[in-house]
Amino acid sequence: MSPPEPRDPEALAPMSHREILRALTGLLLSLLVAILSSTIVANALPTILKDLHGSQGQYTWVVTATLLAATATTPIWGKLADLFSKKLLYQVAIGLFALGSILAGIASSMPELIAYRAVQGLGVGGLQALAQVVIAAMVSPRERGRYAGYTGAVIAVATVSGPLVGGFIVDTPWLGWRYCFFLVVPLALAAMAVIHKTLHLPVLRRKVRIDWLGATLIIGGVSLLMLWVSFAGKDFGWISPASGLYLLGAVLALGLAVLVETKAAEPVVPPRLFRDRTVLLSVLASLGIGTAMFGASVFIGQYFQQARGFSPTVAGLLGMPLALGYVLTSTWSGRRITKTGRWKIYLVTGAVALFAGLALLATITHTSPVWLLACYLLIVGIGMGLTMQNLVLAVQNAVPATDLGAASSSVMFFRSLGGAAGVSVLGAVLAGRVGTLVGHGEPVRDAQGDASGLVFLIAAGLALVALVAIALIKEVPLRNNTPGSTGEHTAPVKPVDNPGKPVDNRSTPVDRLLTPARPISAAGGRFAQVVEGCRRTVDKAVDNPV
Repeated sequence: MSPPEPRDPEALAPMSHREILRALTGLLLSLLVAILSSTIVANALPTILKDLHGSQGQYTWVVTATLLAATATTPIWGKLADLFSKKLLYQVAIGLFALGSILAGIASSMPELIAYRAVQGLGVGGLQALAQVVIAAMVSPRERGRYAGYTGAVIAVATVSGPLVGGFIVDTPWLGWRYCFFLVVPLALAAMAVIHKTLHLPVLRRKVRIDWLGATLIIGGVSLLMLWVSFAGKDFGWISPASGLYLLGAVLALGLAVLVETKAAEPVVPPRLFRDRTVLLSVLASLGIGTAMFGASVFIGQYFQQARGFSPTVAGLLGMPLALGYVLTSTWSGRRITKTGRWKIYLVTGAVALFAGLALLATITHTSPVWLLACYLLIVGIGMGLTMQNLVLAVQNAVPATDLGAASSSVMFFRSLGGAAGVSVLGAVLAGRVGTLVGHGEPVRDAQGDASGLVFLIAAGLALVALVAIALIKEVPLRNNTPGSTGEHTAPVKPVDNPGKPVDNRSTPVDRLLTPARPISAAGGRFAQVVEGCRRTVDKAVDNPV
Protein backbone atom coordinates (compact mmCIF):
# COMPACT_ATOMS: atom_id res chain seq x y z
CA MET A 1 0.00 0.00 0.00
CA SER A 2 1.40 3.39 -0.96
CA PRO A 3 1.67 6.11 1.69
CA PRO A 4 -1.23 8.53 1.92
CA GLU A 5 -1.10 11.91 0.26
CA PRO A 6 0.13 14.64 2.59
CA ARG A 7 -2.68 16.83 3.79
CA ASP A 8 -2.77 20.36 5.06
CA PRO A 9 -3.82 20.24 8.73
CA GLU A 10 -5.58 23.56 8.45
CA ALA A 11 -7.71 22.29 5.57
CA LEU A 12 -9.18 19.70 7.89
CA ALA A 13 -9.98 22.13 10.70
CA PRO A 14 -13.73 22.47 11.21
CA MET A 15 -15.25 25.72 9.96
CA SER A 16 -16.48 28.20 12.53
CA HIS A 17 -20.13 29.24 12.70
CA ARG A 18 -19.26 32.56 11.07
CA GLU A 19 -17.35 30.88 8.23
CA ILE A 20 -20.23 28.45 7.66
CA LEU A 21 -22.75 31.30 7.44
CA ARG A 22 -20.58 33.16 4.91
CA ALA A 23 -20.26 30.08 2.71
CA LEU A 24 -23.94 29.27 3.21
CA THR A 25 -24.85 32.69 1.81
CA GLY A 26 -23.44 31.75 -1.58
CA LEU A 27 -24.98 28.26 -1.49
CA LEU A 28 -28.46 29.52 -0.64
CA LEU A 29 -28.28 32.37 -3.15
CA SER A 30 -27.48 29.92 -5.94
CA LEU A 31 -30.22 27.55 -4.75
CA LEU A 32 -32.66 30.47 -4.70
CA VAL A 33 -31.98 31.39 -8.34
CA ALA A 34 -32.13 27.72 -9.41
CA ILE A 35 -35.63 27.28 -8.00
CA LEU A 36 -36.70 30.73 -9.18
CA SER A 37 -35.74 29.76 -12.73
CA SER A 38 -38.37 27.02 -12.62
CA THR A 39 -41.17 28.97 -10.93
CA ILE A 40 -40.64 32.46 -12.35
CA VAL A 41 -41.33 31.33 -15.91
CA ALA A 42 -44.76 29.84 -15.12
CA ASN A 43 -46.76 33.05 -15.66
CA ALA A 44 -44.60 34.08 -18.62
CA LEU A 45 -45.18 30.97 -20.73
CA PRO A 46 -48.35 32.16 -22.52
CA THR A 47 -46.58 35.37 -23.56
CA ILE A 48 -43.46 33.45 -24.64
CA LEU A 49 -45.57 31.09 -26.71
CA LYS A 50 -47.24 34.01 -28.48
CA ASP A 51 -44.01 35.92 -29.21
CA LEU A 52 -42.10 32.89 -30.52
CA HIS A 53 -45.09 31.43 -32.40
CA GLY A 54 -44.98 28.14 -30.51
CA SER A 55 -47.44 25.27 -30.29
CA GLN A 56 -49.13 23.77 -27.25
CA GLY A 57 -46.77 20.80 -27.41
CA GLN A 58 -43.76 23.13 -27.31
CA TYR A 59 -45.35 24.92 -24.37
CA THR A 60 -45.10 21.68 -22.39
CA TRP A 61 -41.53 21.06 -23.52
CA VAL A 62 -40.31 24.40 -22.12
CA VAL A 63 -41.10 23.06 -18.65
CA THR A 64 -40.28 19.41 -19.31
CA ALA A 65 -36.81 20.08 -20.76
CA THR A 66 -35.55 21.67 -17.54
CA LEU A 67 -37.24 19.13 -15.29
CA LEU A 68 -35.93 16.22 -17.34
CA ALA A 69 -32.33 17.45 -17.44
CA ALA A 70 -32.31 18.31 -13.74
CA THR A 71 -33.86 15.05 -12.52
CA ALA A 72 -31.92 12.70 -14.81
CA THR A 73 -28.53 14.16 -13.87
CA THR A 74 -29.09 14.47 -10.10
CA PRO A 75 -27.50 11.05 -9.30
CA ILE A 76 -24.55 11.88 -11.56
CA TRP A 77 -23.84 15.14 -9.77
CA GLY A 78 -24.08 13.38 -6.42
CA LYS A 79 -21.55 10.71 -7.40
CA LEU A 80 -19.16 13.27 -8.88
CA ALA A 81 -19.25 15.05 -5.52
CA ASP A 82 -17.85 11.87 -3.93
CA LEU A 83 -14.95 11.84 -6.41
CA PHE A 84 -14.00 15.44 -7.16
CA SER A 85 -13.83 18.84 -5.49
CA LYS A 86 -17.32 19.78 -4.32
CA LYS A 87 -16.48 23.48 -4.57
CA LEU A 88 -15.34 23.18 -8.19
CA LEU A 89 -18.39 21.11 -9.13
CA TYR A 90 -20.73 23.65 -7.55
CA GLN A 91 -19.09 26.46 -9.52
CA VAL A 92 -19.41 24.42 -12.72
CA ALA A 93 -23.12 23.91 -12.00
CA ILE A 94 -23.60 27.65 -11.45
CA GLY A 95 -21.75 28.35 -14.70
CA LEU A 96 -23.95 25.94 -16.66
CA PHE A 97 -27.06 27.47 -15.13
CA ALA A 98 -25.96 31.04 -15.93
CA LEU A 99 -25.02 30.08 -19.51
CA GLY A 100 -28.38 28.38 -20.06
CA SER A 101 -30.22 31.40 -18.64
CA ILE A 102 -28.43 33.85 -20.94
CA LEU A 103 -29.05 31.69 -23.99
CA ALA A 104 -32.73 31.21 -23.07
CA GLY A 105 -33.10 34.97 -22.74
CA ILE A 106 -31.85 35.59 -26.29
CA ALA A 107 -33.65 32.61 -27.90
CA SER A 108 -35.37 33.50 -31.19
CA SER A 109 -37.47 30.36 -31.61
CA MET A 110 -39.18 27.73 -29.50
CA PRO A 111 -36.75 24.89 -30.40
CA GLU A 112 -33.85 27.12 -29.34
CA LEU A 113 -35.57 28.01 -26.07
CA ILE A 114 -36.27 24.35 -25.31
CA ALA A 115 -32.63 23.38 -25.96
CA TYR A 116 -31.31 26.22 -23.78
CA ARG A 117 -33.77 25.33 -21.01
CA ALA A 118 -32.22 21.84 -21.03
CA VAL A 119 -28.77 23.41 -20.50
CA GLN A 120 -30.27 25.43 -17.66
CA GLY A 121 -31.68 22.19 -16.24
CA LEU A 122 -28.22 20.60 -16.15
CA GLY A 123 -27.09 23.39 -13.85
CA VAL A 124 -30.26 23.25 -11.76
CA GLY A 125 -29.75 19.52 -11.17
CA GLY A 126 -26.22 20.16 -9.95
CA LEU A 127 -27.23 23.01 -7.65
CA GLN A 128 -30.07 21.07 -6.07
CA ALA A 129 -28.00 17.91 -5.58
CA LEU A 130 -24.76 19.54 -4.45
CA ALA A 131 -26.19 22.08 -1.99
CA GLN A 132 -27.04 19.37 0.54
CA VAL A 133 -23.75 17.55 -0.07
CA VAL A 134 -21.66 20.68 0.47
CA ILE A 135 -23.53 21.53 3.68
CA ALA A 136 -22.92 17.97 4.87
CA ALA A 137 -19.20 18.39 4.20
CA MET A 138 -19.09 21.61 6.23
CA VAL A 139 -21.27 20.66 9.19
CA SER A 140 -21.65 17.59 11.39
CA PRO A 141 -25.04 15.80 11.34
CA ARG A 142 -25.78 17.07 14.86
CA GLU A 143 -25.28 20.70 13.79
CA ARG A 144 -26.72 20.24 10.30
CA GLY A 145 -30.33 20.65 11.35
CA ARG A 146 -30.05 24.36 12.08
CA TYR A 147 -28.61 25.03 8.64
CA ALA A 148 -31.07 22.71 6.88
CA GLY A 149 -33.79 24.98 8.21
CA TYR A 150 -32.34 27.88 6.25
CA THR A 151 -32.33 25.71 3.12
CA GLY A 152 -35.99 24.85 3.59
CA ALA A 153 -36.87 28.51 4.04
CA VAL A 154 -35.14 29.44 0.78
CA ILE A 155 -36.94 26.67 -1.11
CA ALA A 156 -40.31 27.82 0.21
CA VAL A 157 -39.68 31.50 -0.54
CA ALA A 158 -38.45 30.77 -4.08
CA THR A 159 -41.39 28.46 -4.81
CA VAL A 160 -44.01 30.99 -3.75
CA SER A 161 -42.36 34.22 -4.92
CA GLY A 162 -41.41 32.93 -8.38
CA PRO A 163 -44.86 33.24 -9.97
CA LEU A 164 -45.34 36.67 -8.36
CA VAL A 165 -42.04 37.98 -9.72
CA GLY A 166 -42.69 36.41 -13.12
CA GLY A 167 -46.12 38.01 -13.33
CA PHE A 168 -44.68 41.42 -12.44
CA ILE A 169 -41.91 41.16 -15.07
CA VAL A 170 -44.32 40.14 -17.83
CA ASP A 171 -46.77 42.90 -16.94
CA THR A 172 -44.04 45.59 -16.93
CA PRO A 173 -43.80 47.00 -20.49
CA TRP A 174 -40.12 48.01 -20.36
CA LEU A 175 -39.03 44.55 -19.12
CA GLY A 176 -40.77 41.70 -20.93
CA TRP A 177 -40.51 37.92 -20.59
CA ARG A 178 -36.80 37.73 -21.52
CA TYR A 179 -35.91 39.30 -18.19
CA CYS A 180 -37.37 36.25 -16.46
CA PHE A 181 -34.14 34.57 -17.61
CA PHE A 182 -31.79 37.56 -17.42
CA LEU A 183 -32.78 38.42 -13.84
CA VAL A 184 -31.19 35.32 -12.32
CA VAL A 185 -27.82 35.69 -14.11
CA PRO A 186 -26.26 38.43 -11.92
CA LEU A 187 -27.52 36.62 -8.82
CA ALA A 188 -25.90 33.38 -10.00
CA LEU A 189 -22.59 35.12 -10.72
CA ALA A 190 -22.68 36.80 -7.31
CA ALA A 191 -23.24 33.39 -5.72
CA MET A 192 -20.25 31.99 -7.62
CA ALA A 193 -18.02 34.82 -6.36
CA VAL A 194 -19.14 34.35 -2.76
CA ILE A 195 -18.56 30.59 -2.90
CA HIS A 196 -15.12 31.06 -4.46
CA LYS A 197 -14.09 33.34 -1.59
CA THR A 198 -15.75 31.65 1.38
CA LEU A 199 -16.07 27.92 0.74
CA HIS A 200 -13.01 25.92 1.80
CA LEU A 201 -13.38 22.15 1.87
CA PRO A 202 -10.71 19.43 2.07
CA VAL A 203 -10.05 17.60 -1.21
CA LEU A 204 -8.78 14.03 -1.44
CA ARG A 205 -6.57 13.48 -4.46
CA ARG A 206 -6.95 9.89 -5.53
CA LYS A 207 -7.27 7.88 -8.68
CA VAL A 208 -10.78 8.28 -10.06
CA ARG A 209 -12.68 5.88 -12.28
CA ILE A 210 -16.04 7.07 -13.54
CA ASP A 211 -18.69 4.54 -14.49
CA TRP A 212 -19.64 6.16 -17.79
CA LEU A 213 -21.72 3.18 -18.97
CA GLY A 214 -23.77 3.15 -15.78
CA ALA A 215 -24.24 6.92 -15.93
CA THR A 216 -25.44 6.72 -19.54
CA LEU A 217 -27.90 3.93 -18.78
CA ILE A 218 -29.27 5.75 -15.73
CA ILE A 219 -29.76 9.00 -17.65
CA GLY A 220 -31.37 7.12 -20.56
CA GLY A 221 -33.73 5.09 -18.37
CA VAL A 222 -34.76 8.05 -16.23
CA SER A 223 -35.26 10.23 -19.32
CA LEU A 224 -37.62 7.68 -20.89
CA LEU A 225 -39.52 7.40 -17.61
CA MET A 226 -39.81 11.18 -17.29
CA LEU A 227 -40.94 11.56 -20.89
CA TRP A 228 -43.60 8.91 -20.33
CA VAL A 229 -45.09 10.53 -17.24
CA SER A 230 -44.91 13.95 -18.90
CA PHE A 231 -46.81 13.06 -22.09
CA ALA A 232 -49.00 10.09 -21.15
CA GLY A 233 -52.60 11.15 -20.81
CA LYS A 234 -52.05 14.14 -23.13
CA ASP A 235 -50.27 13.03 -26.30
CA PHE A 236 -51.20 9.34 -25.94
CA GLY A 237 -53.10 7.17 -23.51
CA TRP A 238 -51.71 5.73 -20.30
CA ILE A 239 -52.52 2.30 -21.68
CA SER A 240 -51.36 2.41 -25.31
CA PRO A 241 -48.59 1.07 -27.57
CA ALA A 242 -46.63 4.31 -27.08
CA SER A 243 -46.78 3.94 -23.29
CA GLY A 244 -45.64 0.34 -23.63
CA LEU A 245 -42.59 1.34 -25.70
CA TYR A 246 -41.57 4.07 -23.24
CA LEU A 247 -41.91 1.73 -20.27
CA LEU A 248 -40.11 -1.13 -22.01
CA GLY A 249 -37.19 1.12 -22.90
CA ALA A 250 -37.01 2.53 -19.36
CA VAL A 251 -37.13 -0.92 -17.74
CA LEU A 252 -34.43 -2.30 -20.05
CA ALA A 253 -32.11 0.68 -19.53
CA LEU A 254 -32.53 0.77 -15.76
CA GLY A 255 -32.27 -3.02 -15.52
CA LEU A 256 -28.96 -2.97 -17.38
CA ALA A 257 -27.85 -0.08 -15.18
CA VAL A 258 -28.41 -2.21 -12.07
CA LEU A 259 -26.25 -5.00 -13.54
CA VAL A 260 -23.49 -2.56 -14.49
CA GLU A 261 -23.58 -0.80 -11.13
CA THR A 262 -23.16 -4.05 -9.18
CA LYS A 263 -19.86 -4.71 -10.98
CA ALA A 264 -18.48 -1.17 -11.30
CA ALA A 265 -15.53 -0.09 -9.16
CA GLU A 266 -17.09 3.35 -8.61
CA PRO A 267 -20.84 2.93 -9.23
CA VAL A 268 -22.88 6.10 -9.78
CA VAL A 269 -25.60 4.87 -7.42
CA PRO A 270 -24.01 2.15 -5.23
CA PRO A 271 -26.52 -0.73 -4.89
CA ARG A 272 -25.27 -1.33 -1.33
CA LEU A 273 -26.98 1.92 -0.30
CA PHE A 274 -30.39 0.32 -0.69
CA ARG A 275 -29.45 -2.50 1.66
CA ASP A 276 -29.47 0.11 4.42
CA ARG A 277 -32.89 0.28 6.05
CA THR A 278 -32.81 4.05 6.59
CA VAL A 279 -31.87 4.79 2.98
CA LEU A 280 -34.45 2.42 1.50
CA LEU A 281 -37.32 3.71 3.66
CA SER A 282 -36.29 7.34 3.12
CA VAL A 283 -36.34 6.85 -0.65
CA LEU A 284 -39.82 5.33 -0.43
CA ALA A 285 -40.99 8.21 1.75
CA SER A 286 -39.45 10.73 -0.65
CA LEU A 287 -41.53 9.36 -3.52
CA GLY A 288 -44.74 9.96 -1.58
CA ILE A 289 -43.71 13.34 -0.20
CA GLY A 290 -42.51 14.53 -3.60
CA THR A 291 -45.87 13.69 -5.15
CA ALA A 292 -47.76 15.35 -2.32
CA MET A 293 -45.54 18.45 -2.34
CA PHE A 294 -45.64 19.12 -6.08
CA GLY A 295 -49.31 18.17 -6.26
CA ALA A 296 -50.30 20.58 -3.50
CA SER A 297 -48.35 23.51 -4.93
CA VAL A 298 -49.42 22.97 -8.56
CA PHE A 299 -53.09 22.06 -8.18
CA ILE A 300 -53.97 24.50 -5.41
CA GLY A 301 -52.78 27.34 -7.67
CA GLN A 302 -54.82 25.91 -10.52
CA TYR A 303 -57.84 25.67 -8.19
CA PHE A 304 -57.62 29.34 -7.18
CA GLN A 305 -57.30 30.52 -10.78
CA GLN A 306 -59.63 28.22 -12.71
CA ALA A 307 -62.23 27.33 -10.11
CA ARG A 308 -62.37 30.58 -8.16
CA GLY A 309 -61.38 33.10 -10.85
CA PHE A 310 -58.45 34.75 -9.05
CA SER A 311 -55.57 36.30 -11.00
CA PRO A 312 -52.16 34.57 -10.97
CA THR A 313 -50.78 37.18 -8.57
CA VAL A 314 -53.66 36.79 -6.13
CA ALA A 315 -53.49 33.01 -6.43
CA GLY A 316 -49.82 33.19 -5.47
CA LEU A 317 -50.65 35.31 -2.42
CA LEU A 318 -53.38 32.87 -1.36
CA GLY A 319 -50.76 30.11 -1.37
CA MET A 320 -48.60 31.97 1.16
CA PRO A 321 -49.86 29.95 4.21
CA LEU A 322 -48.20 26.85 2.73
CA ALA A 323 -44.87 28.68 2.43
CA LEU A 324 -45.28 30.19 5.90
CA GLY A 325 -45.79 26.80 7.51
CA TYR A 326 -42.81 25.42 5.60
CA VAL A 327 -40.44 28.24 6.60
CA LEU A 328 -41.39 28.29 10.28
CA THR A 329 -41.28 24.54 10.90
CA SER A 330 -38.18 23.78 8.84
CA THR A 331 -36.21 26.46 10.72
CA TRP A 332 -37.62 25.56 14.14
CA SER A 333 -37.18 21.81 13.76
CA GLY A 334 -33.61 22.28 12.52
CA ARG A 335 -32.67 24.17 15.67
CA ARG A 336 -34.43 21.66 17.91
CA ILE A 337 -32.65 18.73 16.23
CA THR A 338 -29.30 20.45 16.75
CA LYS A 339 -30.10 21.01 20.41
CA THR A 340 -31.53 17.58 21.27
CA GLY A 341 -29.98 15.26 18.67
CA ARG A 342 -33.40 13.66 18.07
CA TRP A 343 -34.91 13.77 14.60
CA LYS A 344 -37.46 10.99 14.13
CA ILE A 345 -40.16 12.66 16.21
CA TYR A 346 -40.13 15.62 13.80
CA LEU A 347 -40.30 13.36 10.75
CA VAL A 348 -43.25 11.42 12.14
CA THR A 349 -45.06 14.59 13.23
CA GLY A 350 -44.48 16.15 9.82
CA ALA A 351 -45.77 13.08 7.97
CA VAL A 352 -48.91 13.06 10.13
CA ALA A 353 -49.46 16.79 9.46
CA LEU A 354 -48.92 16.32 5.72
CA PHE A 355 -51.42 13.47 5.59
CA ALA A 356 -53.97 15.41 7.66
CA GLY A 357 -53.63 18.59 5.59
CA LEU A 358 -54.06 16.77 2.28
CA ALA A 359 -57.00 14.77 3.65
CA LEU A 360 -58.66 18.05 4.64
CA LEU A 361 -57.98 19.52 1.19
CA ALA A 362 -59.74 16.46 -0.25
CA THR A 363 -63.00 17.90 1.13
CA ILE A 364 -62.88 21.20 -0.81
CA THR A 365 -65.46 22.25 -3.40
CA HIS A 366 -65.91 25.31 -5.59
CA THR A 367 -67.65 27.09 -2.68
CA SER A 368 -65.17 26.35 0.12
CA PRO A 369 -64.25 29.45 2.20
CA VAL A 370 -60.86 30.87 1.35
CA TRP A 371 -59.91 31.24 5.03
CA LEU A 372 -60.55 27.52 5.54
CA LEU A 373 -58.32 26.67 2.59
CA ALA A 374 -55.61 28.83 4.14
CA CYS A 375 -55.79 26.75 7.33
CA TYR A 376 -55.50 23.52 5.38
CA LEU A 377 -52.53 24.84 3.40
CA LEU A 378 -50.81 25.91 6.61
CA ILE A 379 -51.07 22.32 7.92
CA VAL A 380 -49.64 20.96 4.65
CA GLY A 381 -46.79 23.48 4.87
CA ILE A 382 -46.04 22.40 8.42
CA GLY A 383 -45.83 18.79 7.28
CA MET A 384 -43.52 19.63 4.38
CA GLY A 385 -41.24 21.73 6.58
CA LEU A 386 -40.81 18.93 9.12
CA THR A 387 -40.11 16.17 6.59
CA MET A 388 -38.32 17.31 3.44
CA GLN A 389 -34.92 18.43 4.76
CA ASN A 390 -34.93 16.07 7.72
CA LEU A 391 -35.26 13.00 5.48
CA VAL A 392 -32.01 13.99 3.77
CA LEU A 393 -30.41 14.50 7.19
CA ALA A 394 -31.42 11.00 8.31
CA VAL A 395 -29.85 9.45 5.20
CA GLN A 396 -26.65 11.48 5.46
CA ASN A 397 -26.24 10.35 9.07
CA ALA A 398 -26.67 6.68 8.12
CA VAL A 399 -24.08 6.36 5.34
CA PRO A 400 -20.28 6.60 5.30
CA ALA A 401 -18.67 9.77 3.99
CA THR A 402 -17.61 8.01 0.77
CA ASP A 403 -21.29 7.63 -0.19
CA LEU A 404 -22.52 11.00 1.08
CA GLY A 405 -23.10 12.55 -2.34
CA ALA A 406 -24.70 9.47 -3.91
CA ALA A 407 -27.02 8.91 -0.93
CA SER A 408 -28.13 12.56 -0.66
CA SER A 409 -28.78 12.88 -4.38
CA SER A 410 -30.74 9.59 -4.40
CA VAL A 411 -33.27 10.97 -1.92
CA MET A 412 -33.64 14.20 -3.90
CA PHE A 413 -33.81 12.28 -7.18
CA PHE A 414 -36.72 10.11 -6.04
CA ARG A 415 -38.46 13.15 -4.58
CA SER A 416 -38.25 14.91 -7.95
CA LEU A 417 -39.26 11.76 -9.81
CA GLY A 418 -42.26 11.33 -7.53
CA GLY A 419 -43.22 14.95 -8.05
CA ALA A 420 -42.98 14.76 -11.84
CA ALA A 421 -44.89 11.49 -12.03
CA GLY A 422 -47.43 12.71 -9.50
CA VAL A 423 -48.22 15.92 -11.34
CA SER A 424 -48.77 14.03 -14.60
CA VAL A 425 -50.91 11.29 -13.08
CA LEU A 426 -52.92 13.63 -10.87
CA GLY A 427 -53.40 16.00 -13.80
CA ALA A 428 -54.87 13.17 -15.87
CA VAL A 429 -57.15 12.21 -12.97
CA LEU A 430 -58.31 15.81 -12.59
CA ALA A 431 -59.03 16.18 -16.31
CA GLY A 432 -61.02 12.94 -16.33
CA ARG A 433 -63.06 13.93 -13.27
CA VAL A 434 -63.79 17.40 -14.69
CA GLY A 435 -64.99 15.82 -17.93
CA THR A 436 -67.31 13.49 -16.03
CA LEU A 437 -68.84 16.34 -13.99
CA VAL A 438 -69.27 18.54 -17.06
CA GLY A 439 -70.96 15.63 -18.80
CA HIS A 440 -73.47 15.55 -15.95
CA GLY A 441 -74.37 19.19 -16.61
CA GLU A 442 -72.13 20.99 -14.11
CA PRO A 443 -70.49 24.26 -15.28
CA VAL A 444 -66.80 23.93 -16.15
CA ARG A 445 -65.60 26.33 -13.43
CA ASP A 446 -67.64 24.61 -10.73
CA ALA A 447 -66.55 21.19 -11.98
CA GLN A 448 -62.90 22.28 -11.74
CA GLY A 449 -63.36 23.15 -8.07
CA ASP A 450 -65.36 20.08 -7.15
CA ALA A 451 -62.96 17.72 -8.94
CA SER A 452 -59.88 19.11 -7.14
CA GLY A 453 -60.78 17.24 -3.97
CA LEU A 454 -60.13 13.89 -5.68
CA VAL A 455 -56.57 14.97 -6.55
CA PHE A 456 -55.80 15.80 -2.92
CA LEU A 457 -57.40 12.56 -1.76
CA ILE A 458 -54.96 10.56 -3.89
CA ALA A 459 -52.08 12.73 -2.66
CA ALA A 460 -53.20 12.02 0.93
CA GLY A 461 -53.00 8.29 0.21
CA LEU A 462 -49.42 8.68 -0.99
CA ALA A 463 -48.61 10.76 2.10
CA LEU A 464 -49.95 7.89 4.22
CA VAL A 465 -47.46 5.54 2.51
CA ALA A 466 -44.70 8.03 3.37
CA LEU A 467 -45.92 8.10 6.98
CA VAL A 468 -45.69 4.33 7.28
CA ALA A 469 -42.19 4.31 5.76
CA ILE A 470 -41.02 7.05 8.14
CA ALA A 471 -42.49 5.26 11.16
CA LEU A 472 -40.40 2.17 10.28
CA ILE A 473 -37.11 4.13 10.10
CA LYS A 474 -34.83 3.36 13.04
CA GLU A 475 -33.51 6.48 14.73
CA VAL A 476 -29.70 6.59 14.81
CA PRO A 477 -27.99 9.18 17.07
CA LEU A 478 -26.59 12.08 15.08
CA ARG A 479 -22.81 12.19 14.74
CA ASN A 480 -20.90 15.21 16.03
CA ASN A 481 -18.10 15.12 13.47
CA THR A 482 -17.76 16.13 9.85
CA PRO A 483 -16.38 13.88 7.08
CA GLY A 484 -12.61 14.02 6.68
CA SER A 485 -10.88 14.35 3.37
CA THR A 486 -10.04 10.66 3.35
CA GLY A 487 -13.69 9.84 2.91
CA GLU A 488 -13.77 7.35 5.78
CA HIS A 489 -16.92 6.76 7.79
CA THR A 490 -16.67 9.22 10.60
CA ALA A 491 -17.88 7.07 13.47
CA PRO A 492 -16.57 8.15 16.87
CA VAL A 493 -13.23 6.54 17.83
CA LYS A 494 -13.54 4.31 20.89
CA PRO A 495 -10.99 4.35 23.74
CA VAL A 496 -8.25 1.71 23.60
CA ASP A 497 -8.64 -1.23 25.96
CA ASN A 498 -6.21 -3.83 24.59
CA PRO A 499 -2.79 -3.61 26.28
CA GLY A 500 -0.12 -5.62 24.52
CA LYS A 501 -2.24 -6.02 21.38
CA PRO A 502 -1.95 -4.21 18.05
CA VAL A 503 -3.09 -0.61 18.27
CA ASP A 504 -4.35 1.49 15.38
CA ASN A 505 -6.24 4.47 16.70
CA ARG A 506 -4.93 7.20 14.43
CA SER A 507 -6.95 9.38 12.09
CA THR A 508 -4.82 8.54 9.05
CA PRO A 509 -4.35 5.21 7.25
CA VAL A 510 -1.24 3.12 8.08
CA ASP A 511 0.56 0.37 6.22
CA ARG A 512 0.48 -2.10 9.11
CA LEU A 513 -0.83 -2.49 12.58
CA LEU A 514 1.13 -0.72 15.31
CA THR A 515 2.04 -2.12 18.75
CA PRO A 516 3.07 -0.15 21.81
CA ALA A 517 6.84 -0.06 22.44
CA ARG A 518 6.21 -0.46 26.18
CA PRO A 519 3.24 -0.87 28.53
CA ILE A 520 0.92 2.10 28.82
CA SER A 521 -0.16 3.13 32.28
CA ALA A 522 -1.59 6.62 31.87
CA ALA A 523 -5.15 5.67 32.79
CA GLY A 524 -7.69 8.16 31.54
CA GLY A 525 -5.00 10.71 30.78
CA ARG A 526 -3.12 11.87 27.70
CA PHE A 527 0.28 10.47 26.81
CA ALA A 528 2.95 10.63 24.19
CA GLN A 529 4.41 7.18 23.59
CA VAL A 530 6.77 6.13 20.83
CA VAL A 531 5.17 3.54 18.58
CA GLU A 532 7.07 0.80 16.79
CA GLY A 533 7.28 1.08 13.05
CA CYS A 534 6.44 4.77 13.06
CA ARG A 535 8.49 7.94 13.56
CA ARG A 536 5.78 9.77 15.41
CA THR A 537 4.01 9.55 18.71
CA VAL A 538 0.44 8.68 19.57
CA ASP A 539 -1.47 11.33 21.52
CA LYS A 540 -4.87 9.87 22.42
CA ALA A 541 -6.99 9.53 25.53
CA VAL A 542 -6.80 6.00 26.97
CA ASP A 543 -8.39 4.02 29.72
CA ASN A 544 -6.33 0.85 30.05
CA PRO A 545 -4.35 0.74 33.29
CA VAL A 546 -1.78 -2.04 33.43
